[in-house]
Amino acid sequence: MILNLDKTFHPFPKEKSINFELFTFSGGEPHLKILDNLNEILEVTITQRIKSFNDIGFLLIAVNALKNMGITEVNLFLPYFPGARQDRIMIKGEALTVKIYAEIINNLQLKTVTIFDPHSDVTPALLNNCIVLENYTFIKKVTKKIKEDIMLISPDGGALKKIYKVAKYLQKYDVVECSKSRNIKTGEISNFKVYADDLKNKPCLIVDDICDGGRTFIGLAKELKKKNAGKLYLAVSHGIFSKGLEELNKHFETIFTTNSFKNLESEKLIQIELKEIL
Repeated sequence: MILNLDKTFHPFPKEKSINFELFTFSGGEPHLKILDNLNEILEVTITQRIKSFNDIGFLLIAVNALKNMGITEVNLFLPYFPGARQDRIMIKGEALTVKIYAEIINNLQLKTVTIFDPHSDVTPALLNNCIVLENYTFIKKVTKKIKEDIMLISPDGGALKKIYKVAKYLQKYDVVECSKSRNIKTGEISNFKVYADDLKNKPCLIVDDICDGGRTFIGLAKELKKKNAGKLYLAVSHGIFSKGLEELNKHFETIFTTNSFKNLESEKLIQIELKEIL
């Protein structure tokens, strides 16, 4: 059975969902009550999308409620892993945020924890019983929707390893490497480079795991156009889009993402639901 803590998120539609009440007391404490009788049920999978620390609180409470009802095996499907970008300490005084979230989840003693396209190898290394879903199927669906002979664009060194794995899986597209510079104190991004002399007006698909504000992709789009790129497309597994899509839409023909973080609707956005990928 499935316990979908976000009631707008149903990645396993064929599985029977558990009914529950979710609310927050006036003092700010989250609370959950399972309404179904789970007698003779031994295993449950929880799905959750983490957009705030309160979402973690609901997850902890849900696991406790299930175990109090005699559920001995609890799995977790957590497609977007929180804090994954804070996977190293760059300057003194920072927290290793990904480790904090991993330790919280490990303490739940879950049977499996499934995550989708993690930011780096650090997250699965820190999680117990971790199952990683790669972005291969997502990108394959994206390329089918584009219906053009594209070039795959790696936005920076961090994405390079994964994009070559995608290219090997698809066995159809060439890869163009790019880079950027980031000021670790201010977060400012600059000095975008595309390691190709002439892209010959070919369509280009930038592939990455997360789009938050979008500065990396806007800066890279401008540099790609300087190298004679054709139509530009963007595919990100986890679409946060904290600054909205208006500026991104000026540079990209279409933006592709999944519903790993939130449900989205926009004129030039195509959201591929995870239930189509799993």
